[in-house]
Amino acid sequence: MTRSTPFCPASVSRRRFLTTTAAAGGLAAMTSNAFGAAFLGKADVILSGGTFHAMDPALGPVEALAVRGDRILAVGSVEDIAALAGPGTEVIDTRGLTVTPGFIDAHSHPLMANEAVSVNVDFRSISEVQAALRAKAAATPPGHWVQGHMYDDTKFAEGRPMNRADLDAVSTAHPVFIRHRGGHTAVVNSMAFAVAGVTLDTPDPEGGKYYREAGAFTGRIAEHALDTFLAAGTWPPVDRKANQENVRLITRRMLSAGLTSTTDAYGETEEWQSYVDAYAAGELNCRVSFMPSGQIYRAMKAAGIRSGFGDEMLRVGAVKYGADGSVSERTMRMSTPFAGRPDDFGILTMSQEEIDAAVDDAVAHGFRIGIHANGDVTIDMVLKAYERVLADWQGENPRFRIEHCSLVNPGLLERIKVTGTVPTPFYTYAHYHGEKWHEYGAEKMEWMFAHRSFLDHGIPVAPASDYTPGPYEPMMALQSLVTRKDPD
Repeated sequence: MTRSTPFCPASVSRRRFLTTTAAAGGLAAMTSNAFGAAFLGKADVILSGGTFHAMDPALGPVEALAVRGDRILAVGSVEDIAALAGPGTEVIDTRGLTVTPGFIDAHSHPLMANEAVSVNVDFRSISEVQAALRAKAAATPPGHWVQGHMYDDTKFAEGRPMNRADLDAVSTAHPVFIRHRGGHTAVVNSMAFAVAGVTLDTPDPEGGKYYREAGAFTGRIAEHALDTFLAAGTWPPVDRKANQENVRLITRRMLSAGLTSTTDAYGETEEWQSYVDAYAAGELNCRVSFMPSGQIYRAMKAAGIRSGFGDEMLRVGAVKYGADGSVSERTMRMSTPFAGRPDDFGILTMSQEEIDAAVDDAVAHGFRIGIHANGDVTIDMVLKAYERVLADWQGENPRFRIEHCSLVNPGLLERIKVTGTVPTPFYTYAHYHGEKWHEYGAEKMEWMFAHRSFLDHGIPVAPASDYTPGPYEPMMALQSLVTRKDPD
């Protein structure tokens, strides 16, 4: 009978322990139970039986797993791991179950949906959204903003998106703003336009759009156009305690779905403070890589903080920028137009000069950088900036990131490979947002969310949910990645 020797004690690195046990191979093979128990000590928790995916062929068959504290103590056969049980060890029977390592979400926005101040409008009918907003308006002082989140324009039974008139029917005494779950667009009512001072004579802002039809606003606004509204009027205040509670709740939900690590891919000072507060209170339930932006990025640079600062639970990641629009909201910048809209190629939110300057600044201050680039035009622009910096690079590859990297082609794939760039494509989009893809056309879809193509080119792809835009559940992600099919 061949046994898998338990390995990986909390106090020794995995590589070092494997080397140590290999040197003691005779003893380990002959008396693996006694050796393991003496060397490792007792476990707090043991999972025994079932199917274990250890993701390392060198381990051989894994039948059980032992945990002490917050570390995996050992994996091996049921008999080997049983030797690590003590009087206080909790033994969980996992026969008939599947055990995997914790999942990592490389790009999400955990705190974007804050129900302390905003209404969740993730409903399947316009009337339900209106009812939820009316209830919020009834508890909001006249003239103050009423806001909703998780709006999705393609999932209503009515078969159409919401518009300005729908929100006028909610309230004429409040400006109303519902943000798309993708984060790049919103729908507002007539009073919102008045509060923001936007009229039909107001030109679209650079990198943004106020949508119009038949000489009137539809209510839809996109990209930098949102900034005009977010800077106007009286928005509900959010206190520090509510933000900390938001962290506790969302990280607990993510952990319960199997995510042990996530990434906040565009955090400001308020978000950083919220994570720090939750961590100090013992309420940060999964690991967070924090990608700073705006004021907190400037403050970190001034303080000499750089990517990698922090510890295993809360760490500063790459600085984040956004260079084009959204996939799910159909605003990303492409070289060919959207299906049925021959003049619509999407929206750029940064120029080549701005992208170049952002990369130079990040490198100068010891930061990795991740730039949101969905469309092929924008991916090309970001790669040009990376290629320019890397031409004279000395030392280890900086592992620049392209956030989303949605629409690729063979030429872009080759350049991503050569530059050592890490793409972070959506992992649940193909499945969850399937009803939107006809606006791109079949040819584009062959080159979108191209996880298999990244792997085939030897590119270290880092899949991501982009939550709230996409669901974060890992099992849905695996289904989406493998089948590329929507529910219908």
